[in-house]
Amino acid sequence: MLKVVIRTDASLHIGSGHVMRCLVLADAFKRAGHTVTFATRPQKGDLIGLIKQRGFSVCELNLPSHWLEPTTAADYAAWLQVDERQDAQDCMSQLNNVDLVVVDHYGIGIKWHQSVKSQHRCKIMVIDDLVREHAADLIVDQTLLRTPNEYQLLNPTAHILSGTDYAIIHPDFAELHTDSLVGKELKNKPRVLVSMGGVDAPNATLQVLKALKCDFSEPPLVTVLLSARAPHYQQVKRFSEQEKDWVTHIDFVENMAGFMAQYDMAIGAPGSTSWERACLGIPSIIIALADNQLTICKKLSDVGAAISVDLGSIDNDLKKAYQQLLADYAQMRKTNLELCDGLGVDRIIKNIPLLFDDVLRLRCAELKDTQQVFEWQCAPETRQYALNKSVPSLVEHQAWMERKVSNSKDYFYIIERVNLAEVHPESVGVVRLDMTSDNSYILSIFIAPTHFGKGIAKQTLSMLDKQHPSIIINAVVLKENTASHALFHRAGYIKIDEENYIRPPIE
Repeated sequence: MLKVVIRTDASLHIGSGHVMRCLVLADAFKRAGHTVTFATRPQKGDLIGLIKQRGFSVCELNLPSHWLEPTTAADYAAWLQVDERQDAQDCMSQLNNVDLVVVDHYGIGIKWHQSVKSQHRCKIMVIDDLVREHAADLIVDQTLLRTPNEYQLLNPTAHILSGTDYAIIHPDFAELHTDSLVGKELKNKPRVLVSMGGVDAPNATLQVLKALKCDFSEPPLVTVLLSARAPHYQQVKRFSEQEKDWVTHIDFVENMAGFMAQYDMAIGAPGSTSWERACLGIPSIIIALADNQLTICKKLSDVGAAISVDLGSIDNDLKKAYQQLLADYAQMRKTNLELCDGLGVDRIIKNIPLLFDDVLRLRCAELKDTQQVFEWQCAPETRQYALNKSVPSLVEHQAWMERKVSNSKDYFYIIERVNLAEVHPESVGVVRLDMTSDNSYILSIFIAPTHFGKGIAKQTLSMLDKQHPSIIINAVVLKENTASHALFHRAGYIKIDEENYIRPPIE
């Protein structure tokens, strides 16, 4: 089980998208048995209350001595409010024994990673789409058509998960994706979802609504999704109430996937919601609200999944884009469904164990291991070099296990492979030390055939040296078993004759 910290922020400048997708990822970590803490800085427009409401603890970072106002939409240093190294120190000083830090923040880069790495033995996962240099162990970039070779890695062993196969969206979308694959006819009066993100600082929502009213004698049926956190919320709400015959305004939706599946098309910002729309086969008109969204806009337009309209050209270009979307609807719907299947979070979680080295450990065998040990003992690979070639029956084996487990003079261990990122250890073999009449021990070891060639036997002998340094261990190896002869030689056992080895007490 991992102790995971997610470093991300939401604010009126940053928006809510980073925190919202991190909540989806946090839910997945929690389902996998890990513990998750959010590290975030309180500020106007933060989502600390929502994070706590979703059941996660929050480490609230120190407030800056003075608040910075971003000078441009790409002033990411002002998003962070403090120096990267200071932020890293603030974050990690409040958290102990962290295994994995997940960073989703445009204001955090390589200096932050290096500062954390220099003081803590943890892995770092970065969610990014700016193709920056990172000192991370895992980079997730869900940008459409992004490839790993676009990143220059400071850490040559880092893993890169790129493209929409790793889109971080709620699992509910994957469940509805299959239903969406069924053909869908466009109604005479399409249902349109307008969603410009949780903040919509430039008030693109109102511009879109006014353009739809002016351009069409009979506007489509529109639902606007905009939270009360948005600075222009009241303006949008008033417009919606005035035009309630065709506009419905909603503040918040709990089941986003089920909600979005009701709509035929969308007009929105090209953030993470792009992959939610794609997963449900919803063609869209996309309007970039910040420079970091321009790449997604271009790529979605290039593949025919969406039609891009510039923020400054909504009044002039929205009608033409809407008419084109109607004309190309069937093909655009098909293209969207091919972009994203909604299983990105599952794929990310499955890659987490690759960041951590496997550790072997020995635990005392129990009766619950009877069936597993029996299967290993019956394997042809085990019997090939066994001193006793006969295969026991299950009844004989059960009786043998009962005797062995209850024998206080012998040592009977199950070899387990343990990975911090996995909840349950994996049993990979057996090692026994059976006491003889002269108080020395006979060694017996066999590894599960599926784990041959991984150095497990050698590591196990090393663990026995540390755990039982004061006893004498004997081993009998058939002459033709060349692999075991090499194993005991490398482990420092003394060869007595062609088939016998001894490990004297270790001083």
